[in-house]
Amino acid sequence: MNIYGLIGKTLHHSFSKRYFSEKFRSENLTDSQYMNFEIKDLAAAIPELKTNPELKGLNVTIPYKTEIIPFLDDASEECMEIKACNCIKISGGKWTGYNTDIIGFKKTFTPFLKPFQQKALILGTGGASNAVAFILKKLNIDFVKVSRTKNLSDSIISYEDISEETMKDFQIVINTTPVGTFPNVNECPPLPYEFITDKHYFFDLIYNPAKTLFLSLAEKHGAFIENGDKMLMIQAEESWKIWENSK
Repeated sequence: MNIYGLIGKTLHHSFSKRYFSEKFRSENLTDSQYMNFEIKDLAAAIPELKTNPELKGLNVTIPYKTEIIPFLDDASEECMEIKACNCIKISGGKWTGYNTDIIGFKKTFTPFLKPFQQKALILGTGGASNAVAFILKKLNIDFVKVSRTKNLSDSIISYEDISEETMKDFQIVINTTPVGTFPNVNECPPLPYEFITDKHYFFDLIYNPAKTLFLSLAEKHGAFIENGDKMLMIQAEESWKIWENSK
């Protein structure tokens, strides 16, 4: 049996297991299985995973996209540059890291981008935010990361720093945090939503619910909105391409 799976902390509402299980059924891949690996202590769990000869590939989600890096034997250039991994190819006992969030975000985000939208707020500072930042750099879009705590040395501002002028200046707002994910659907990042206009583009990496409170409030004020559903499907298929090439 070829086993693939997802590493994360809380995976009850995982997209990946449903997606790949259905893929394996529809494509009659009877020798493949996708499993969730809920892990509370990454360092303690990795040795056991590395002894499983049937394990061929892994996806990585919150909060381990950055923490997984030291456990890899090798990694792609993009993975090392952004210091975040969401896909691991396992071949001959060797773990090689990749980041398919990059292409997933690019293919989902860019079709709706307007020429005048040249500055972005990235909400969050985790592994997913690094993938987003990587693409924004490629697109020559200026950005600032936003966190609960300001860190000027890393060019990170706090939510309290976001004013009416900030919202006017930054036409793109991208949520890479888990805030608003089911079942906490009544939560959203603390932004001054009243200053949103029809010039804004709000992108949420969350896919469940399809329209988070973050997106609903943005849409209410005329912004264009997009969720993370397409991004997830693209990154999943890119992961499968990587695993298939390892056979």
